[in-house]
Amino acid sequence: MIERIDSPANKKVKLAAALKQRKQREKTGLFVAEGIRLCEMAADAGWQIEFGLLTSQILEQKRGAELVEKLTGQNCPLYEVPDNIFAKAAGTETPQGIMLVMAQKNPSLPAGAERDKPLYVVMDGVQDPGNAGTIIRTADAVGADGVILLKGTVDVYSDKAVRSTMGSIFHVPVYSGVTQDELTDFVQESGLQLLATALDETAKPHFQQDFTQGTAVVLGNEGNGVSQELLAAAQKTYIPMYGQAESLNVGMSAAIVLYEALRQRKF
Repeated sequence: MIERIDSPANKKVKLAAALKQRKQREKTGLFVAEGIRLCEMAADAGWQIEFGLLTSQILEQKRGAELVEKLTGQNCPLYEVPDNIFAKAAGTETPQGIMLVMAQKNPSLPAGAERDKPLYVVMDGVQDPGNAGTIIRTADAVGADGVILLKGTVDVYSDKAVRSTMGSIFHVPVYSGVTQDELTDFVQESGLQLLATALDETAKPHFQQDFTQGTAVVLGNEGNGVSQELLAAAQKTYIPMYGQAESLNVGMSAAIVLYEALRQRKF
């Protein structure tokens, strides 16, 4: 049964809107998945869904009606709201008429690698949520074992980051708030090589690295790159460029490096 909410002061509406703020996401441990495709993937992921908000337009679509039926079958509380109230809670300019308030998953790093020769992606101070989401999506696409976010990296549960993952946040483990010391210990305990992207005269081209062994690849801040502390502990690698471009977007860099890893491992 779908209940009706007509007041913008309703607690559930106010909570969904408040989750646009990082401090509220951290306080509650919740986040919002918005849009029909993302909500479909959330419904299939088995993650805890607190409740959903929807508009009448979603019920008028075959795909939307099927999603609502699936969520109802999972005993997910659903609330229909007017378009203007939904728009206040939504994080997009042209809302699709459905959003789910969900519990975050914030696992701790495992004691060691959980399979032979794993591949991890590390974000060191990446600030743009679109870049972070793209990196998670790419890590999922190549079958990486996890994405590690060091302290100071953007919150991947922001609405833009979640949308940018295109649902991959539900598929690949994401370890947030990891310190450099914790990363170093994990790399050593798991027997991984630590690679860091850097424009450095001692760096090797990414296609000369051996990605067939257990590997953690560090990608740095959009403006400053990987921190000096991690560069000192890692093998440096770079992506050759022969045109006039000064640099590559960090999301693009991740795709190039990770697909070289996939090529070496699978082809």
